[in-house]
Amino acid sequence: MRQDVSAALEYVQKIKTLALEKGASDVFLSAGAKPAIRLHGKTIFLTEERDITTDFLQKYLLGTMGDDQREAFGKKMELDFAVNTEFGARFRVNTFWQMGGLSIVFRHIPEDIPSFESLNLPTQLKQILEYKNGLVLITGAMGSGKSTSLASIVDLINRDEEKHIVTIEDPIEFVHKNKSSLIEQRELDIHTGSFDKAIRACLRQAADVILVGELRDLPTIQAAVTAAETGALVLATLHTNGATNAVNRLIDVFPADQQNQIRTQLGEILRAVVWQTLLPLKQEEGRVAAFEILFQNYAVSNLIRENKTFQLESVLETGQNEGMISMKQSLQWLLQNNLITEEAARKTLPYDL
Repeated sequence: MRQDVSAALEYVQKIKTLALEKGASDVFLSAGAKPAIRLHGKTIFLTEERDITTDFLQKYLLGTMGDDQREAFGKKMELDFAVNTEFGARFRVNTFWQMGGLSIVFRHIPEDIPSFESLNLPTQLKQILEYKNGLVLITGAMGSGKSTSLASIVDLINRDEEKHIVTIEDPIEFVHKNKSSLIEQRELDIHTGSFDKAIRACLRQAADVILVGELRDLPTIQAAVTAAETGALVLATLHTNGATNAVNRLIDVFPADQQNQIRTQLGEILRAVVWQTLLPLKQEEGRVAAFEILFQNYAVSNLIRENKTFQLESVLETGQNEGMISMKQSLQWLLQNNLITEEAARKTLPYDL
């Protein structure tokens, strides 16, 4: 058995090394299929490799998981965790059961946090460093680079500001080191029982900046809003497309009799909403990011309070002098500079171009 586990660990490391050499972002090991990788947004099978089996994946997990993780996986039938390889690479891991058996997905996390400049993030996002409190949302679909952008913004704060930063993640992805700031990272089920409890604890930990890996449920959103009201700057991701949709999503999570209250609160604390998406480059391999950026101003706050979020689109279109940009404007700029195809742009905004 020990030899089988070692062989499984060695084979998976080989596949991950191959994926990194090709520049892939993800590795897929699914029972009944050949290994696959995600390269520039496309899922590609490694046809020269053997089919993966559930027995093989169980042996790999036996050599990777600790006792607590195995117990949690047995109860939940899915689990998130992170692993480091012998060659220094770090991966976020999700393992789960599906109709064909066991599956594991690895997302590569670069060892060095990409700098704000290397990601070509819009310069107006540096305005986030000026906020002393409030809520900043980074939104987008799965795989759109939200976590990477958020890590880069936190790294910028860590580098340039003297703050106390606490991150709450599931699992910890990018590993930060203290620079000008003190930064402490907490992982769900290892360092804390839940996102909302960890956020509330930050208020007693004198955190200036709180990173929340995902606003995934009502208790987490309530805790994040409270922290933002109390004086912390809360940075969080949300799985939705569009600034308007993000605001509506937060409001709709609350019961109907609480929605007027949360509109009032969001009108006060929401500092910025960033929607990002990745599109394939037109003339070479790789992808380029398009952004929608909404900053708080009097009009934005008023529209949220008065339940007129559908009018936020017009604020985006006319707010360029305040650093705002709509997704339509971002895509049009990429088209005019011959960076993307019209087909790719229309997959993002089918009706608005």
